Amino acid sequence: MEYFLGIDIGSSSVKVALVEVVTGKSAALVQEPENEMSMLALENGWAEQDPEEWWDLVCKAIKRVKKEANISRTQIKGIGISYQMHGLVLVDEKGRLLRKSIIWCDSRAVEIGKTAYEELGTEKCDRELLNSPANFTASKLKWVRENEPDLYGRIKKFMLPGDYIAYRFTGKINTTISGLSEGVFWNFKNDEPASFLLEHLGISEDLIPEITDTFGFQGEVNDRGEKESQIAIGTPILYRAGDQPNNALSLNVFNPGEIAATGGTSGVVYAITDNLSVKESSRVNNFAHVNYEVGKETRIGKLLCINGAGIQYRWLLNNLSVNSYQDMNLLASQIEVGSDGVCLIPFGNGAERMLNNLDIGTRLVDVNLNNHHKGHLCRAALEGIAFSFVYGIEILKSDGIQVDVIRAGNDNLFRSEIFATTISTLISHEIEIYNTTGAIGAARAAG
Repeated sequence: MEYFLGIDIGSSSVKVALVEVVTGKSAALVQEPENEMSMLALENGWAEQDPEEWWDLVCKAIKRVKKEANISRTQIKGIGISYQMHGLVLVDEKGRLLRKSIIWCDSRAVEIGKTAYEELGTEKCDRELLNSPANFTASKLKWVRENEPDLYGRIKKFMLPGDYIAYRFTGKINTTISGLSEGVFWNFKNDEPASFLLEHLGISEDLIPEITDTFGFQGEVNDRGEKESQIAIGTPILYRAGDQPNNALSLNVFNPGEIAATGGTSGVVYAITDNLSVKESSRVNNFAHVNYEVGKETRIGKLLCINGAGIQYRWLLNNLSVNSYQDMNLLASQIEVGSDGVCLIPFGNGAERMLNNLDIGTRLVDVNLNNHHKGHLCRAALEGIAFSFVYGIEILKSDGIQVDVIRAGNDNLFRSEIFATTISTLISHEIEIYNTTGAIGAARAAG
């Protein structure tokens, strides 16, 4: 039997999956670590992770999944990679890491992006970038240039998290158009790297990796990659995409009217369009979807992110006397709709782009210490996060998105019937729940 290997680099964990080459059937799925990765926050609003830890966890997970499926390295015929979006990874001329990755939820570069948006002109940014520079990878790179100039001077290339994992397999540094667009390095008007933005930020185009296709040969496992990962030398990397485009792919979301929803650490509503409307560019992100083709099909993924989503539910898990999310869902199910007036406003994980980058924190409102208990908090959290999703969908509708179908995987929040039903009721639309994950989707995409 032959298999494709899928890797999903999240901010909470790394997942690795095997699917059968002939049938596409899922054969095995493992997660490392079994609990959750930590984030380094040296200051409020900062968030960093060590890419070396990602790679170590990938290698551990590959070892586990091969053992679980009882297969050898030569049975793996291709690799697909999904990864947490917007992270900044920096290497020197020898390919060595220069610092920890500034990851997606780090908000230190908000003002840099806001200033660039104003100075370059909102109309030009909207027309050519389909986004404001905001707190994305390009702005984070500018932050490094301003605050760590000695380190910046040693940069050979910047990478996104998935680019780094591919590099560790292959020794080859490259990226994709979809990846560049998620860092706001791509000019959609001219279908080329956004040289005007880079020039304004004082960033050399020489730091951009070679561009490769989202689907197709991106490199092959080299000697070092085989030794560390236990994947056979010569095994090709065949696919790479950010986690939200990849999640949409996993749910067969490719065309206008199709929407993918995710309820992990953050909450995401990701809608496909061929409409280049940027009415909500300060609150909605526009990226090249996995099936975007230069000069051919315009397939844009409109991404609306709620930072304070699953992380709030995780905070409750860590701070209430409960053992699991299942226990929390059970407690919540015993409380009536409306949580008896208790409100848990679902923010508190840094700047919220859909609220124009305000960092308003979370709020617990109308708790009666005589009548309310942890079940009310669990239900109020699920309802609060669900309402934030509905608010996000309304923003997307105002930006020209039509809603034909909404699909979600059975991840964290969508395992809760309360959460999914609340959203479905409020938007008067069914949500299709599928038994898939980003790692399985990446493995299938490799095929």
